[in-house]
Amino acid sequence: MAKIDLNLDVKNTEAYKKAEAKIAELTNDLQRTRADFENYRKQVEIQKENEKKAVRLATVYKVLPLLDDIDRAFVSYNEQLAPLRKSLDKTLQELGLSKIDSGEGVEFNPDLHNAVMVEGDGEKEVIAETMRPGYYYDGEVLREAMVKVRKV
Repeated sequence: MAKIDLNLDVKNTEAYKKAEAKIAELTNDLQRTRADFENYRKQVEIQKENEKKAVRLATVYKVLPLLDDIDRAFVSYNEQLAPLRKSLDKTLQELGLSKIDSGEGVEFNPDLHNAVMVEGDGEKEVIAETMRPGYYYDGEVLREAMVKVRKV
């Protein structure tokens, strides 16, 4: 009796090759889908952060006129309001809001200061008076300081 070899080489069959190709295709599709989902998730997180920043920025813009009024009150009632000034400055710092230096004698910087009046004939421009304080928000200029400039 002749012996029949039943050890067929399954890996060389056409059906096996097609199945392997289909598995590779589906694996690639799955990897692309995972990457797309991860990109989508990251994009949604970025959008959420941007929306939060926009809301905070809009809120801060609405508060600026109130801060201007409080600054005028500090000028008039400095001694009585000193504790309030410290508390307010601390809170503003925690919110990422800080004043632009626009004190008398500070060198004029058009990126930080808006000159509404210029007097004198010198070459160097310095601030003579602050009409309205400017603010940084998270390190970026939120509003320029409105100043009177003196050329010396």
